[in-house]
Amino acid sequence: MNNCKSQLAFLKMIALSIFLFRAHCSADAQSSKWSVPKSAVSVKNPVARDAASVKNGKTIYLASCAPCHGNGGKGDGPASASLNPKPADHTSAAVQAQSDGTMFYEITAGHAHTAMPPFKAALTTDHRWAVINYIRTLAKK
Repeated sequence: MNNCKSQLAFLKMIALSIFLFRAHCSADAQSSKWSVPKSAVSVKNPVARDAASVKNGKTIYLASCAPCHGNGGKGDGPASASLNPKPADHTSAAVQAQSDGTMFYEITAGHAHTAMPPFKAALTTDHRWAVINYIRTLAKK
């Protein structure tokens, strides 16, 4: 019985530690900007923004990005309710003002201490550029 109590106390301490660590990481992510190297900002998109690229980008976006960012890119996907910080609104002026190189870096590298994973291994270079071409179509009218 005494062993069970000590194991339960230990598990509670582990759970509390995980909770506090996650809370710290979330607060840190909200207070820090996404650091993109200056060299990445000026990188140009080599994939033409044509109908085929946008269609391909939309297909990839709906499969890989929409769970968090939503089908319309507003940051309201089904997983967004449990995320802190909230996913970016790809229709916003702030996102649309980013350079293609900045978006490519963010998609490629992900963002530490947030739910945004790196897509370098999951999506080819051309797929990441196609997603950016699609994101450009989401601008608020």
